[in-house]
Amino acid sequence: MILILLGPPGAGKGTQAVRLAEAFGLQHLSSGDLLRAERKSGTELGRRVAGYMDAGALVPDEIIVQVVLGRILQPARPAGVLLDGFPRTQPQAEALDAALRRAGKKVDLVVSLVVPDESIVDRITGRRSCPACGAVYHVVTMPPKVEGVCDRDGAALAHRTDDTAEVVSQRLAAYHAQTRPLEEYYRARGLMTEVDGTLDVDAVFERCRDVVRARVG
Repeated sequence: MILILLGPPGAGKGTQAVRLAEAFGLQHLSSGDLLRAERKSGTELGRRVAGYMDAGALVPDEIIVQVVLGRILQPARPAGVLLDGFPRTQPQAEALDAALRRAGKKVDLVVSLVVPDESIVDRITGRRSCPACGAVYHVVTMPPKVEGVCDRDGAALAHRTDDTAEVVSQRLAAYHAQTRPLEEYYRARGLMTEVDGTLDVDAVFERCRDVVRARVG
């Protein structure tokens, strides 16, 4: 199975991706993680990736597809893969589909987490994280037991400098500009399913799990 999970920044893709991958025995593939791993690999492709990343430039679609395709065609788990954060644009989706066709494979389902922009802004601007263990909190919906302090290790929680309303709004505008054509691309192929991402974490997971089961068993 090849499953794609879409959603704006702050929609909870990472959390749901981990849970869905575990539920269906899939390998969770994040494009960012894959690019960083390829960069460290020392291969010719890794050196090309490093060149773009070190220059602060966007890695071209054809290189990203090569990196991701290598893991899709040789997944660590036989059940298949869950793609998180890729594709981001219609050209990436088209390049991925073409490469999969040549390998006799295809995307089975695309699940999009739908969350209104105003909810995303509230989620991200209220987010706090532990620099030591990586635990994430929210000042309203999931506060720590002691304000500003991690429950796990007592470290002072941090607020990312780019987690501001202005920056988040810019990120959302870029996301919508890129993904609206992408969603229509998959919808036209009968692969798109939307899930209400404003529900609590468990309810979102249950709905995602149900639509995957209904589609691929």
